[in-house]
Amino acid sequence: MEFRPRNYVVKEQSHALPRLLADFHPLSSRSPQTPLRQVDDNVENRSKEEFFDPLRAPDSNASVEIVDGQDFESGSKGNDDFFQVQMKEWTSFKRFLMQRFPVSKMISISSMSNTIVRGGKAYEKSSTSLHLEELDDPQKSAEEGAKSITQQEYVSRLHELKDEINRAWHNEDRVKSLKMSIKVARLLMDTSASNFYPTLFVLVTDVLDMLGDMVWERIRHKAEFAGDGTKFGSLPENFGASDVCIDAKETCYNWFCKVGSIRELLPRIYLELAILPCWCFLIEQPAEPIQRLVLMTRGIADPLASAYCRLYIAHRALKLPLYDTGYLITCVNDIKLVFTRISSANETASGCLIGSKRSLVSLMEPVVEFIMKCIFNDASLRRVGKVLVELGLGRSQDELFGGSSCVSIVLHHLLKELPTDFIISHAVDILHLIKCSNDYSYDQCLNYSLLGLRLCEQISQIGTFDAIVNEVIQVVSQCGLHEYLKVVDAYLDIVLPNQMDGHLRTILERISELACAKVITEDELAGLQSVLLKVLSHFKDLEDVFSLDHFLQILDLMHGSSRSIVNMHILDMATRNGYVRDPTTIQLLFEISQALHNDTDIGNMKNDDSQQQARLISHFVRLVDHGTEYERHLAFLVECRGALGSIIELKEILVHSGNCLATKALKDGKKHLSFVKSCIAFSEVTIPSISGHIKQLHLYLETAEVALLGGFVSHSDGLIDSAVNCLHSLDQMEGSRAAVDSDGILSSIQKLFSLLIMVPGNPEVGILHIPKSILSIIHSQSWSPRMKTGIFCAIVSLSATLSQRRLPYHALHPEIMGNDLLFFGDSSYVHELVSLAQSVLENLVDVIEQEPSRAARGTVSLEACNCIASSFKINEHISPICSKLIETAKSCLSASDKYLISTVSFLDKDSPVATIAPSIAI
Repeated sequence: MEFRPRNYVVKEQSHALPRLLADFHPLSSRSPQTPLRQVDDNVENRSKEEFFDPLRAPDSNASVEIVDGQDFESGSKGNDDFFQVQMKEWTSFKRFLMQRFPVSKMISISSMSNTIVRGGKAYEKSSTSLHLEELDDPQKSAEEGAKSITQQEYVSRLHELKDEINRAWHNEDRVKSLKMSIKVARLLMDTSASNFYPTLFVLVTDVLDMLGDMVWERIRHKAEFAGDGTKFGSLPENFGASDVCIDAKETCYNWFCKVGSIRELLPRIYLELAILPCWCFLIEQPAEPIQRLVLMTRGIADPLASAYCRLYIAHRALKLPLYDTGYLITCVNDIKLVFTRISSANETASGCLIGSKRSLVSLMEPVVEFIMKCIFNDASLRRVGKVLVELGLGRSQDELFGGSSCVSIVLHHLLKELPTDFIISHAVDILHLIKCSNDYSYDQCLNYSLLGLRLCEQISQIGTFDAIVNEVIQVVSQCGLHEYLKVVDAYLDIVLPNQMDGHLRTILERISELACAKVITEDELAGLQSVLLKVLSHFKDLEDVFSLDHFLQILDLMHGSSRSIVNMHILDMATRNGYVRDPTTIQLLFEISQALHNDTDIGNMKNDDSQQQARLISHFVRLVDHGTEYERHLAFLVECRGALGSIIELKEILVHSGNCLATKALKDGKKHLSFVKSCIAFSEVTIPSISGHIKQLHLYLETAEVALLGGFVSHSDGLIDSAVNCLHSLDQMEGSRAAVDSDGILSSIQKLFSLLIMVPGNPEVGILHIPKSILSIIHSQSWSPRMKTGIFCAIVSLSATLSQRRLPYHALHPEIMGNDLLFFGDSSYVHELVSLAQSVLENLVDVIEQEPSRAARGTVSLEACNCIASSFKINEHISPICSKLIETAKSCLSASDKYLISTVSFLDKDSPVATIAPSIAI
């Protein structure tokens, strides 16, 4: 065997592309030429002619005419679409009601709920439970009795009643349907299980809505069909009472008479509301009875029952084609009176009773919310000032809010629905109204907060925001931490964009004072988190944030997940703009990283939050740059390894950073050689703590390159030996995973061999002891034939390269001599290279034949053949091996395979015709 001689310099020159001086840099800016501009104009004109963009062109069909302060769409909108939207909103609202007020498994019921008890199983309460309830509230205990039923059974029974009503109706037994509906409506008279009442309201009104729809369809059928089923006409979409026949009117009137004869007030109101749309068959103004029903609700003594009855009024009135909102304003004014009586009762001395009041107000809040939405559902159809005057919030539309007050909970939902422009123009008056409205019905701080949120919707139009913010901060400064945070959180969106630094200092100072004086609760931590995140989001430079008074002090007071979230945002902000160079900032970020690391669940790194925290910490460490203070940077890396070392990803970055630091020091001159040794030692100590031999292999090779760059041959030899030991240490499980990434391992081994070209051979252990060690590993590991073939080819290429008179590249360090200078011409050296290559070739063909895939076997055979033909001169020793490999490729691949054809062509040009051509002809 004889290696093929190579002249790498001549080879490089022959393959180099000719270079020509360019007229201009391809990335430089050039002035546009006239032809290009003309083409662009043509394209633009053509696009205007052929394409119409509906999102950019004005829509002439969507004009809106404004008449007397009211908006009317130019196109007619069908009632069906309007009702569908209302039904979707009502369905969503009912779902919200049932989710907001969860109920315990057992529900206490009174004698009024016998309809439910007869169908379900009632449970007798234990004597102990009865005695405890009697001690808490004797009167309530006496009223409730001792019967209870599970929530599931209660709901199931109501569904059964609904089905029975439906069946009776379709069986022509409408009297039974009405009687059962009355019984269902009576359930709403029982408010003993107050938390269950909203759910009960939803279930009962579903039944009543069904009844109302069935009555409507029956009367409409009477108006369009004769008694024998003959259709004599159809009612128009917006029909009036004059369009309805006498027979249908009599049936409708009969239904209202039956409902009017119900003895109890509450069921009578609910049943009339259920069939309220049927007034369209009797009178031209079907909305007239609504005001009567609103006044009738004043006779309901129970505040919870009366409130939800008004809610049903608001819902059913939407079924009418035209209606006025005056009745809704009356409902709100009546509810205000109820709230006033609740908050001014003489029982305010008892904390238990205050809690009971607040619970009652909370149950009634959805009623106020829904009615307010109905009032301002189409604010363009009415003047807001007129509504406020009718609500008692002004003497006239020119004198709104002057000296008046409002129930807090009503004011809150009023602020939610008022138009933004109106709130901005009356912000100061509304602020004074909030100050005057302070009662048990709602937290006053929430109203201050809501005002701030509404002002932020159009902050550019605010003219007196400084005075508003100043007054709000003064008012809420007397509140506790939780309330203070809720308010200032809303106004920070005004303070920060308008550069109100004085207010920001005041806010942070007050937060710091309140937080230092108590143990911070979870709700307060959430508020602190929101405030600090808004501050961080506003500033672009992290140093500006750290320079704020009390910011770091507030951060130190936080703990748990809230602090972790703030820390993550700080790290993200710090690393967003590149390297971190300020020493003070680096130290603060390190402390933040340490706190975040201590809160990270290292044992559950699969968790997304934990992974994100680890990535942010690692990213920060990678971007730290101490400039030319190399010792300080290395000390920082050592400190990170001790404090943050449980993050595996970070350990890899520490090794990379240590190697980069050594490279920078080497570029700076020879005066840092001792420091470079320290960096290499740091990496060498850190790598074994990283799990995974494959990762260790890559890092050892990287560090060996750095050591070779610094001229530390002994260090490089030791690191390469450690890399080889990583391959020896691959266990069966890791070996199976490595088989999946066999290309990665093969690439690492090839990189190792390319590094060996620069490393001087050591005669004491054997010049080729590393390739021989790799060769022994191949026989001990269950690697795939393709991977083994790749390693064999790499060893052959390494042997052929080391045999050359001049190596293709050398170590940059001038004191490191290459193997071509040390051993070229030594017969034992060449003999050892040939012996290594020969041992590889003896096993190469057999390994290729073990490849199970025919296509892979053919490709691998061609790769091996090209490697051998490029490394050796074709002679009587090499040609049989190449011939056998070609035959294997021919048996596995198509005769038209381009790789096969090019390989045969290469062999034909480079080999004696007598020895190789006949055997490889296709």
